[in-house]
Amino acid sequence: MAFDKLKDNTDNIQEQAQIYFEKSASYYKLWGFKVAMKSTTMILKFTLILLCFSMVLLFGSIAAALAIGVYFDNYAIGFSFVGGFYLLATFLLFLVKEKVIEGPILEKFSEIFFND
Repeated sequence: MAFDKLKDNTDNIQEQAQIYFEKSASYYKLWGFKVAMKSTTMILKFTLILLCFSMVLLFGSIAAALAIGVYFDNYAIGFSFVGGFYLLATFLLFLVKEKVIEGPILEKFSEIFFND
């Protein structure tokens, strides 16, 4: 009789463990989907904003180069000034990339992955 109770209890424990593992697997699937969707939408939004900003920057750069070229009566000088400005800006961004670029991106993705 005691063995029958023990057998029933072990069967119940096995059933409960199976249910627990199924629920845990479902939870982690949903959590993974949530994290993947948040990351994907954030990357998509960032890409769209970057695309729009790039278009503004492109046309603004051409306009500035043409305006400088008209001022100096030489378009090559205007485009050289604008190119030199971008070269200087690229060099400065290279120097501070850890603080300005990598830090905020790492912080944002850490927030998505670990604070939910």
